[in-house]
Amino acid sequence: MAASRYYYLVTSLPTLGDLGTAPPLTPGALLDRARDEGGVGELVEAVFLGDDLLQRESVLAGDPEPPEPAVLSREAVRGEAPLPEVLEPSDSAAPGTVRVPSDALWASYYRYLDRVAREQRSEFLQAFVAFEVGLRNALAIARAKALGLEPTDYLVVPELGDDPADHDSAVAEWASAPDPLSALRTLDRIRWDWITEYDAWFTFGQDEIAAYAVRLMLLTRWDRLDAAAQKLRGEPAP
Repeated sequence: MAASRYYYLVTSLPTLGDLGTAPPLTPGALLDRARDEGGVGELVEAVFLGDDLLQRESVLAGDPEPPEPAVLSREAVRGEAPLPEVLEPSDSAAPGTVRVPSDALWASYYRYLDRVAREQRSEFLQAFVAFEVGLRNALAIARAKALGLEPTDYLVVPELGDDPADHDSAVAEWASAPDPLSALRTLDRIRWDWITEYDAWFTFGQDEIAAYAVRLMLLTRWDRLDAAAQKLRGEPAP
């Protein structure tokens, strides 16, 4: 497809600031606009589904804040309705065959994201899947070693990811963070820097929109972390 196919969509989107700035639109708003543009809507939906699953984990862990999903229903995020069929686990990652039950769901998600990226020929999103899976597994290895556990028992779809050793510096930064919130922000900053290196800036193609979606997801997640931190400190919402 022509690189400039999505020129009007790209140029109509508000500029995203750096991490820590307010997102200028919601993931749901971007998804609504992308769905009018054919295949790129599927890419954006696949990206935001991952953030919805993170919100689902938080809700099921007892987070009282109301979820704001872009793809899933609120009932699905609360565990009151089934998840999409695309997230059904394969036999090799079904519950009971993995050490951490939620890993089966994430294995299905990464396979789905990789499949969408390949079907839509999104080089950026294929590379992002490899990066994200490699980083996740590098962190899993570090945690397992710290607890004296077998690291290979905690890897998720390693066949889709980069070599975890490629993320040693990221793991070191994460491990040196002074608290869990800072550690999460460290990881999102690493993700943000990766996007800056690999996005498709000024191509006006689907990969530029996919990179925009991942950036918006990170901005939105950072904004939620800020709100949660302010609430813990007893500060009023802005």
